[in-house]
Amino acid sequence: MSDDAPDGITPAPSEGKMDIMTALQTVLKKALAHDGLRRGFHEVIKTIEQGKAQLVVLSQNCDNPDMTKLIEALCHEKDVNLLTVPESKKLGEWAGLCKLDAEGTPRKVVGASCVCVSDFGEESSALTVVKESLAKA
Repeated sequence: MSDDAPDGITPAPSEGKMDIMTALQTVLKKALAHDGLRRGFHEVIKTIEQGKAQLVVLSQNCDNPDMTKLIEALCHEKDVNLLTVPESKKLGEWAGLCKLDAEGTPRKVVGASCVCVSDFGEESSALTVVKESLAKA
């Protein structure tokens, strides 16, 4: 990601390797479009317990440590991949919890503590980058 891009706008990935956060953003948006994204603790927990979760993304600045521990324990128990992102506002924006103005700039972003992907949608280079990152971890 380049440093000269304004806040909230992610530049298009260059021909080189895409970083994990840009790839994750793309994967979450595709999952949302294919109705495969669950948002919020209760929906995420339900999806993990049903065995439908493929990836859980947790915010590092979540204000409820007990729920964070529960999600981490469930992911470990059910062998679900877990990623963390630094900000809940960014995660909320990526999960579609915002309004977009005429220029496509996100407004009124609601933070998300965790989201869960149950259906990635179609295969993409971003999904490949995320899966490679998970395999290394």
